[in-house]
Amino acid sequence: MPKMIEVEIDSVRVSLTNQQRIVILKQAHEERYLPIWIGLYEAEAITIALQEIQVARPQTHDLLKTLIQTLNARLIQVEVISLSDDVFYGNLILDINGDRRQVDCRPSDALALAARMRAPIMVSEDVMENAGIVPEEDISDLEPEELDDEDLEEMSAEDLDIFEDFLQSFDIDDLPSDTDEKEDPEEDND
Repeated sequence: MPKMIEVEIDSVRVSLTNQQRIVILKQAHEERYLPIWIGLYEAEAITIALQEIQVARPQTHDLLKTLIQTLNARLIQVEVISLSDDVFYGNLILDINGDRRQVDCRPSDALALAARMRAPIMVSEDVMENAGIVPEEDISDLEPEELDDEDLEEMSAEDLDIFEDFLQSFDIDDLPSDTDEKEDPEEDND
């Protein structure tokens, strides 16, 4: 059995480039994230559960929750177990009268169910290693005493790059002349 890492649902987002939905899983006690592309309906189902929105009729994941409870089963955890050809694979781990059962499912459905049943979410260490993202530390947020010479050089180079870009796009003819300002001083107040 692969080593598993506990995560939580950080957010559900919309890609600005193609309007697809992404669920962001955050590793517990770490700054490592796992983005998983999901369908529109699954994103809606997860969001409804996270925001505890009451719906008039049960949705599919509400039905699964009721079915599990009616059968006296318990959702132990949901898992994202593998990634192959950009497709994530998942499992529901159920306890049915003391018998542990594993049910294959899409991670998006598992996450929607976990959000409703407050079940732990686990991701295989291999998946986190291959697809997890660790945000880079922004050196501009560091205190001056935390910066070393390499950081200072990098910041100086970035600052100069921005200034150079400004100078390259700067056109003195675009500046207002003194006569422009005297002709219509109220122009900017519209």
